Amino acid sequence: MPTRAPRSPTHPAPERRPGWRPLVWAALIAVTLVIVGRALVGTSAGQSIPYSRFLALVQANRVVKVEIGSQTLSGTYEQDGKRVRFTSTRPPDVNETTLLDELSAHDVEFSGSRPSGFTSFLLSLLAWLLPIALLIGFWMWFIRRAGAGGVGAGFALGRSQHKIFDRRDLRTSFKDVAGLEEAVEELREVVDFLKRPERYRRLGGRIPKGVLLVGPPGTGKTLLARAVAGEAEVPFFYLSGSNFVQMFVGLGAARVRDLFEQAKANAPCIVFIDELDTIGRSRAAGMAATGSHEEREQTLNQLLSEMDGFDPAADVIIMAATNRPEVLDQALLRPGRFDRQIVVDLPDRRGREAILRIHARGVALAADVDLDVLAGRTPGAAGAELANIVNEAALLAARRGKAEVGMDELEEAVDRVSMGLERRSRVLSPHERERVAYHELGHALVALSCPHADPVHRVSIVPRGVAAIGVTQQVPAEDRYVITQPELEARLTVLMGGRAAERMVYGELSTGAQNDLQQATALARRMVEEFGMSDAVGPVALRRPGLFLQLEGGRSDQVAERTVEDADADVRRLLEQAQERAEQILGERRADLDRVARVLLERETLEGDDLKAALQPPRRARGGQSRRRSAAPAR
Repeated sequence: MPTRAPRSPTHPAPERRPGWRPLVWAALIAVTLVIVGRALVGTSAGQSIPYSRFLALVQANRVVKVEIGSQTLSGTYEQDGKRVRFTSTRPPDVNETTLLDELSAHDVEFSGSRPSGFTSFLLSLLAWLLPIALLIGFWMWFIRRAGAGGVGAGFALGRSQHKIFDRRDLRTSFKDVAGLEEAVEELREVVDFLKRPERYRRLGGRIPKGVLLVGPPGTGKTLLARAVAGEAEVPFFYLSGSNFVQMFVGLGAARVRDLFEQAKANAPCIVFIDELDTIGRSRAAGMAATGSHEEREQTLNQLLSEMDGFDPAADVIIMAATNRPEVLDQALLRPGRFDRQIVVDLPDRRGREAILRIHARGVALAADVDLDVLAGRTPGAAGAELANIVNEAALLAARRGKAEVGMDELEEAVDRVSMGLERRSRVLSPHERERVAYHELGHALVALSCPHADPVHRVSIVPRGVAAIGVTQQVPAEDRYVITQPELEARLTVLMGGRAAERMVYGELSTGAQNDLQQATALARRMVEEFGMSDAVGPVALRRPGLFLQLEGGRSDQVAERTVEDADADVRRLLEQAQERAEQILGERRADLDRVARVLLERETLEGDDLKAALQPPRRARGGQSRRRSAAPAR
């Protein structure tokens, strides 16, 4: 978006009135067209005829009058009692004396004038120069308009491509932020500094130049930055790190310089750089391959120098956001630059409920809606996902013609966001449906039998999303921040439950366990290589976080080959043990597996309570009296 300087409400932007420049341009274009036309087609008009026909008309005594030019002939001739005007081009090297004698012999009135050499030269010069001048003038006008932020702003290569929001444009405040109480408290100090900077300067204190917001995607980092600007009532510069990265070398550094110049001119203000890792990646990994003249590195160097040279008295605060702080260059994080890091983490259950209430303010909710229950069903959901859930529920209620959004729509919206849309158009054969039912029930029964597994919320054989043809959903009873080894082993056992059920019932395996194996392998490898839960490897971390994880395959460069082999063997051992535990559990509950599979095939979806009810053994009547009593209607 083009940049614009903020204007005070008392000084509105002046009205732009049409001036004399459009008239000058129109006059120049008209003169150019006239001169070029005279140079190309001459001043005469009429029927164009070949020179041979002109001579034939002269010899037939039909030509009345002829005007002789340097290269053309024009005049009139008689046809059917009327006079017709004509033009003709004279061939080169035609003898003029012979032509004049021919015209005199047939009593043709002729005249002519030959332009002077200077006039001919001037006409030719103007015919060439005026179009070129018009092109140059139009290009200069277009470039100036681009530099001023007009329609062609994309050609203003050296200018910062940021968006600026005026004090009147910002409606966001801390009231629009929920579930981030600690981050809000940290940022209130920034707001207070922008409002009352003398309070801190009087005691010799200074506010940090850079504030780095760190957290997973969708947690509200940009929302927090806008809220700070809205609370402080200062201009808000917004741009992404990708705006600095360009094809031409040096443009990113030029845009950084322009950004800081405009920020100083509009102080006090807030400059927010989203996705800082785009330009702030560590330079240690790329110097060997690209050298020190890479465009991204020049942009980073310019950003570092601008933050160093920032006037401490300038009330400008640089805020940035990233979800990968481990890849940032250490020079960015030192004191004096982005020296304050604020963690914007995923909200807990109470925070999710507060976020849902904020996004549901403009939605008509039914009386049966319990946002606390909905918050419990969405562990690990970020603020953006919760907003999407409320919006999906409102769209569902509108499609169903309801006046209010009920709990059913919210529950279905949670399933849509977390598992994908239902795909009932995908028709499975009876054999495939039965295999999917046994597979999903294998997960569910193993989860119900493991004391450290999360509770089963739902089992479904309705296809969802891109590739899922069945779903077993587990919802933890509470938010977990520390997971023990028995709980991780229970997760491995549950993941292997579907594969174990298929092998037990059909005596063969299928491709349906592909995703289960991928998740189980990744979890087992983290247990061995990151969490130190391996007797063979011991308390050794074989993986590095951050950039080295991508460049070196994840493992440290100081690990022996034997240690790597032991780690791989221990990963396989964990998976095989989980497979054995799952097969043992399902072998003991084979009757329950068959009985509940018939119920699931009939109903397609079983909630957690319905699944537990279906697992209860059927009651057997004792004696005829009991059978007759059970058959009697209840009173």
